[in-house]
Amino acid sequence: MRLTPRYSRILLKLSGESFKGAKSFGIDYDTVKYIAGEINRVHNAGVSIGVVVGGGNMWRGADYEAQGMDRSSADHAGMLATVMNALVLHDQLERDGTLVRTMTAIPMPTVAEPYVRSRALHHFERDRIVIFAAGTGNPFMSTDTAASLRALEMNAEVLVMAKNGVDGVYDADPAEEATAKKFDHITHHRALELGLRALDSTALSLAMDNKMPILVFDMFKPGNLADIVSGGHVGTRITIDAAGEQLHMPQQATQVYA
Repeated sequence: MRLTPRYSRILLKLSGESFKGAKSFGIDYDTVKYIAGEINRVHNAGVSIGVVVGGGNMWRGADYEAQGMDRSSADHAGMLATVMNALVLHDQLERDGTLVRTMTAIPMPTVAEPYVRSRALHHFERDRIVIFAAGTGNPFMSTDTAASLRALEMNAEVLVMAKNGVDGVYDADPAEEATAKKFDHITHHRALELGLRALDSTALSLAMDNKMPILVFDMFKPGNLADIVSGGHVGTRITIDAAGEQLHMPQQATQVYA
């Protein structure tokens, strides 16, 4: 079926847990192949895609902080885990014949490009997928916050958040509460008021302040990402207004690289 995109550019956030598939830890390569295939389907339809990856399949800084590790050190270790996931996804996308670049918020030029906004925008203009790793490069900031930031910097129209094993935003943890209610739509402000754990409050606030819509969905239902990009109602939509139809209108990108 031909895909008719509603959006020209999206920022996709992949949780680290997405990479482990049915495993309890690490990376399941069949899962990576599936993720790359879903991304390629949308990219081949003409959608510009940036991807922010988490690292929770290998490292969760909060867990190690609870054991007495310094929070900054624990968070920096987590940033390195996101780089590992980014490189694995990068490799699979290239194997599929896709043009892709990985950029890291912590400079490590022998591994990937250092993040420079104008260079990332240049890659989009060259029809490349851009993977953003190492979060924001700062401790005390989640990769959800990095996703909000990169979505705004890259002039994305929507932030698409793929949660592992969750098909949207609920008023309680559906794994713990059988009566948990899923929201089809909720405003940023209401989500913050309710203190919903599915999303980081800093990421929500940043998106709210800049009128960036967020879509939370299950990546592992085939075709869901394509349905979202086509304007279908999948998962939970988070917007400024109660109607839930506002579209982020990004500023015109400034090109530096020829």
